[in-house]
Amino acid sequence: MSTPERGVVHRDFRPATKALVGAQVVVSNVVGAAIVLGLAGYVLPTQTLVDDLEDALDRNLFAFGLYLAIAVVAGLAWGWSWIRVPPAPVADADEEDWQQHRRLARRAVLAAPLRISVIQGVPWLVAVVVFVAINAVFSLTVALTVGCVVALGGIATVAVGYRLTELTLRREVARVLAEEPPNKRGLLPGVAARSLGAWVLGTGVPLLGIALAAAASLLFDDYYTVPQLGWVVLVLAAVALAVGFLLTALTSTSVAAPVMAVRRAQRRVQEGDLDATVEVSDPTELGMLQAGFNDMAAGLRERDRLRELFGRQVGQEVARAAMEGDIELGGEVREVAVLFVDLVGSTEMALDRPPHEVVEVLNRFFGEVVDIVESHCGWINKFEGDAALAVFGAPNAMGDPAAPALAAARALADRLDGLEPAAGIGVSAGPAVAGNIGNARRYEYTVIGDPVNEAARLCDIAKGLDGRVAASGAAVDRAGGDEAGQWTEVDVVRLRGRRRPTHVHAPRARVGSGV
Repeated sequence: MSTPERGVVHRDFRPATKALVGAQVVVSNVVGAAIVLGLAGYVLPTQTLVDDLEDALDRNLFAFGLYLAIAVVAGLAWGWSWIRVPPAPVADADEEDWQQHRRLARRAVLAAPLRISVIQGVPWLVAVVVFVAINAVFSLTVALTVGCVVALGGIATVAVGYRLTELTLRREVARVLAEEPPNKRGLLPGVAARSLGAWVLGTGVPLLGIALAAAASLLFDDYYTVPQLGWVVLVLAAVALAVGFLLTALTSTSVAAPVMAVRRAQRRVQEGDLDATVEVSDPTELGMLQAGFNDMAAGLRERDRLRELFGRQVGQEVARAAMEGDIELGGEVREVAVLFVDLVGSTEMALDRPPHEVVEVLNRFFGEVVDIVESHCGWINKFEGDAALAVFGAPNAMGDPAAPALAAARALADRLDGLEPAAGIGVSAGPAVAGNIGNARRYEYTVIGDPVNEAARLCDIAKGLDGRVAASGAAVDRAGGDEAGQWTEVDVVRLRGRRRPTHVHAPRARVGSGV
């Protein structure tokens, strides 16, 4: 992908985004700390192991309140300073400084969820040490129990906070990935790691707490009464269900949202909207999937544009046939009808008028030709200066190509009446070779045979007729339906390069009309 323009840099996180992330982190950690306090102080039977229970509770509650306040303030200050985009270089800085800034800014945004997890995890780690030290004075067993509860609660809380932060920062991540989509796996966990981590942190960790409680009841006979063990298991199971559900829901959302966005865009492409794109909002393989879809859609748009241009150059039928099958040089004999139309006096027009006016006249003339030919199911084979060659019966076979070719000639003559300069129209029909002519490096689909030559010669004859339309007897004889009755023989001539005479026909409505 192209390098962003000089001066295009990643802006810092919006204050609202920082505030939302901070609120989520504070709330999740306060709730997690409260649950840990309730488990350690009131659910687990730690009171039975402490002689001076009131003193122990006072110390733990005081330490809990003080440490929580300090951890929240320190964490917010640390996060506000660490989770930020470095300032942009001065305007006249060299390109290397700008490149370095873009790299640092991108890394700061993409690594923000991981950094926030570190900011959350450090206070919990310190809390393990602090509360183990406080409770070791009263009982080593109580200290170990409290330490395990704080550690397990911290792991679950940080995991939930990470998922919340990841979802909140998705727009910010999409902003930097819009400039440079991911092309390889980054440091953040992908789909497999997210799914496994959701189970380990959301279900495995709480279940480990239940297992530890059960192990303690087996190791220490007087540690639990049966009702106490029942309450411990019940509360820990409820916490496991709640945390597991929350973490699984957040993880599934982080995985499903990018996939569903791709699916919605894919449906739009299936319905023909090739402008569909996906916002790249994930730096892992999910983001690579989103970026890959955008690349695919861009390729389809480019292919559609090339097909449209190709179709305009050679005709939609030829373009479709070329794209659906292998291109081979050579051709096959087809029964075709050929219409040749040529302007009268185009040489003088080119001398008397400026080039841009000549081009305007030719484009207007060819526009009429294309409109009439395509409305009669014909195909414009080529434009030759001030002339056009139209074919009926190739590349798509027709049961009666002569009739639509003759009808197109009459309609075109009526359309061109009164336009300057005038044009001659010749029509012929018969067997011809239709196929790809040229070289493997450069070829074109065309029609070669006697009908093409005869139509060109008849076009010259038509320029001298009143109606300026001439058709061969072969074309009229092959025409089915009522079309042959619309023509009458007006002359018999020997065309240049032909041994047999040609019976020249003209439309009955135009014979002797002076048109």
